[in-house]
Amino acid sequence: MTDVAIRLRAVPRLPFWLLWLALGIVCVVLWIHPGPFHWAVDYPKAMVLPITKWVGVAMKWLVDNFRPFTRAIASLLDLPLSAAFALLAKGFVVDNVVVFPRLSWLGVVGAFVIAGYATGGRRVAAITAVCFLYIALFGQWDQAMLTLALVVICIPLGVIFGTLFGIVSYRVPWLDTWVIRPSLDLAQTVPAFAYLVPILLLFGSGPVPGLIATVIFAAPPMVRATKLALERVPEEIESFADMAGCTRRQKLWRVMIPTAQPLLMVGVNQVIMMTLNMVIIASMIGAGGLGFDVLLALRALKIGVGLEAGIAIVAIAIALDRISAAAATRRPSRKPPPGANFLQRRPYLSLAVGWLAATTLAGLGVPWLSAVPKEWTLTTAPVWDALVAWINIHFHDAIEVCKVWLLVHVLNPFRNFLTGLPWLVFVAAAALLGFQLGGRRIAMLAGLMLLFPAVVGLWEKTMMSVYLCAISALIACLIGIPLGAWGARNENVNKALTVIVDTLQTLPGFVYLMPAVMLVGVGDVAALLAIVLFAVTMAIRYTTHGIRHVPPHLIEAARAMGCTPRQIYWRVQLPLAMPEIMLGINQTVLMSLAMLIITALIGTRDLGQEVFISLAKADGGRGIVAGLIVAFLGIVADRLIVTGARRLRRRLGLPESEA
Repeated sequence: MTDVAIRLRAVPRLPFWLLWLALGIVCVVLWIHPGPFHWAVDYPKAMVLPITKWVGVAMKWLVDNFRPFTRAIASLLDLPLSAAFALLAKGFVVDNVVVFPRLSWLGVVGAFVIAGYATGGRRVAAITAVCFLYIALFGQWDQAMLTLALVVICIPLGVIFGTLFGIVSYRVPWLDTWVIRPSLDLAQTVPAFAYLVPILLLFGSGPVPGLIATVIFAAPPMVRATKLALERVPEEIESFADMAGCTRRQKLWRVMIPTAQPLLMVGVNQVIMMTLNMVIIASMIGAGGLGFDVLLALRALKIGVGLEAGIAIVAIAIALDRISAAAATRRPSRKPPPGANFLQRRPYLSLAVGWLAATTLAGLGVPWLSAVPKEWTLTTAPVWDALVAWINIHFHDAIEVCKVWLLVHVLNPFRNFLTGLPWLVFVAAAALLGFQLGGRRIAMLAGLMLLFPAVVGLWEKTMMSVYLCAISALIACLIGIPLGAWGARNENVNKALTVIVDTLQTLPGFVYLMPAVMLVGVGDVAALLAIVLFAVTMAIRYTTHGIRHVPPHLIEAARAMGCTPRQIYWRVQLPLAMPEIMLGINQTVLMSLAMLIITALIGTRDLGQEVFISLAKADGGRGIVAGLIVAFLGIVADRLIVTGARRLRRRLGLPESEA
C-alpha cells in the first residue's frame, strides 16, 4: 500500500500550458465538427431546469401567505417616512389643509451649514452651503427634499441593522462564515433592480418599498465595518474592561463600541453613499424625488434637465459625505462642566434647532422664507441641450464613423466569438483558470456558478452580458490605468483627476445614459460609452494608490543602486503596484456589471433586459434568476482576480495584509 502511494505521489502533474492546449484543441474540434457532441456546443433544451418557474411559484406562495405581515411592516415604516416627507417637503396636512408648514428652505440650509461647521470647521461649512444653495437656486429644492426625507430615514435604519448584524458576525464566527458573509456577498453583487421585483410584490409600490430596498442595499458596508472595527479594538482595552468588572454587554457598548467609533463612522459614510445611489434606482417603484426626475429626463432625452437633477443628487452626496467624513476624524470635544444645561452641552444642536424654528415660523408671514421664489431660480438646461446639439451638428459624421468602426471591427466580432463559443469549453476554461490560480475550491466555485446560466436556459443572454461587460472593462482599464499612472507621477494631474473621479463616482448611473444616447443613439455603443464612464474611476484610483504607496525603502534601495527615475518607475514602482492595479481591474469589472443592468434602458439585449422585463411584468422568478446570474458572474470575476492578485503579491514578497 505504501509503495502504491509513493508511486502515485511520484507521478508528475501535467503542466497547465498542456491543459490549456488540450482545451483549445477541444474547442476547435467542437467548432468545426461537433458530431455526437453537439450538446457541448448548445446546451440541450431538454436538460434546462425550470428554476425560473420554481422561483416564481415560491414567490407567489410568499406573497399569498405573507402579504398581511409585509403590508403591516410597510404601514409601520410609512409612519416615520410620512413624517419626514411632511417635515421636509409637504407640510403636515389634515383634510387637505396645511396645519403646519414644512421646514423653511433657508432654515434647512442653515442647519446643515451649522452641522458642517460643528464637525469639520469653516471648510466643510462652506462646501455644505454651496451644495444646498445650488439645490435651492437651480429649482431642485422640492424634489431634493423628497429624496433627503427618504435618505434621513434610510440612513439610521441601515446603520442600526448593519451595526447589529456586525456585532452578531463578530460574536458568532461560524454564523458569519456560513450565513452572514455569503448573504452580504449576494446582497452586494445581485443588481439592485433584481431585488426590486420581490420587494415590489411583497410590499407594493410607493416610497416604503423603495426604503426597504435601499436599506437592504446600504446595510452590508456597515456590517463589514462594524465587524472589522470590533476586531481592531486593542486587546489591552478589552483586558482593562474585564479587570474593571464590566459585564459582556457593558464591555461591548461602553468600551468597545466607543473605542471603535472612528472606523464605525467610515461605515456610516459608506451607508450614506450607498443610500443615495439606491434611492435613485428606487424611484422606479414610486420612491419619487430627484431620481424620478432623472428617469423622466432620460425617457424624454432632456439632457439638460436630467443633468441638473443629477448634479443636485451629487450636491446632497458631497454635503453628507463631507459632514460624515469630518465626524469620523473629529477630535473629542471638551466635556461641559458639571450641572451644565442642554444649551451648554449641545450648543450647535441648539443653534440649529433654534434657527429652523425661527425661519419656519417667520416663513408664515414672509413667503420667500418658506419656499424659494421662482424668480430667484436659474437653469443651465438650455446650455447643455445646445452643447449636445452643437456636437451632433458639427461632429455627427466623425461620431458615426467611430461608431460603425467600433461595431464592425470590435463589438460584433467579439460578441459573435463569445456567443458561438461552446458552453462546455467556457465553463471548463473558467474552472481550469480557477484551479491554476487558487486550487480546487476556486475551480469548483467558478465551474458551478457559470454552469447555472446554461442550466436555467439563459446562456445566450449571459454571453451577451459577458461580452459587453468584458469589452467595457477592458477599454476602461486601457484608459484608466495610464491616467492613474500619470497622476501618480504628477501632482497637478493627480489633483485634476481626483476632482474628475470624485464627480464621476457621485453621479447616479442614469445620468451617464443621457449623453451616450444623445451622441450615438441607443444600442451597444451607447451602453459601452456609459459603462466606461461609470467604471473608469476604479482603474484610475487604484492605479494611483498602488504606485504612490510602494514602500519608500525599496525606492531608496533602487536609487542607491544607481537606477534612473525611468528605471525606478518601470522596474520597481509599476511591478510592485501590480497587485493593487489588479484589484482596481477587479473593481472595474464589478462596476461594469452594476452599470450593465441600467443600460438595458437603452436597448441592450442581455440579462439587464431580463431584469427590466420582470420588473414590468412583476415576474419575481425571472428577475431573481437573472439577478443571481449577474451576481455569480461578479463573484467569479472577483474570486479569480483577487486570487491572482494574492498570488502575484506572494511572488513579489509583499505582505498579505496590504492586499
